[in-house]
Amino acid sequence: MRTVLTLATHGPACHEITREIAGWLRQVGAGEGVLTVFVRHTSCSLLIQENADPDVQRDLLGWLDRIAPLADHPSMAWLTHRAEGPDDMPAHLKAAVLPVSLSIPVVGGRMALGTWQGIYLVEHRRAPHRREVLVKFQAG
Repeated sequence: MRTVLTLATHGPACHEITREIAGWLRQVGAGEGVLTVFVRHTSCSLLIQENADPDVQRDLLGWLDRIAPLADHPSMAWLTHRAEGPDDMPAHLKAAVLPVSLSIPVVGGRMALGTWQGIYLVEHRRAPHRREVLVKFQAG
């Protein structure tokens, strides 16, 4: 069983998709197994992170900007890939340090996430994008 979630993004942000995935699992009547979540792009990421305090997402985005600032920042003069704007190559770098796929156990038809865990699509680009996330449940 699989589905594709399509998300519209509007700049760097953490978009929680936990509810959408949980709803789909209920709809298909999932039991025991493994859920694979995969983003079909190279300039955004997936992440399981705390969903109780929005400061966590803000701090995460701030940290990512510190490790990979825009290409026009003096510290990034070494970059050669600049054809798609100053945020593109830093977005690829951020996607290289965060996962693009997740594997989540499903027990009794529900994701076995911790109390404060949520699933996020992390957008690294500044321009609006339509992102596709493939979600697949494998009974086991």
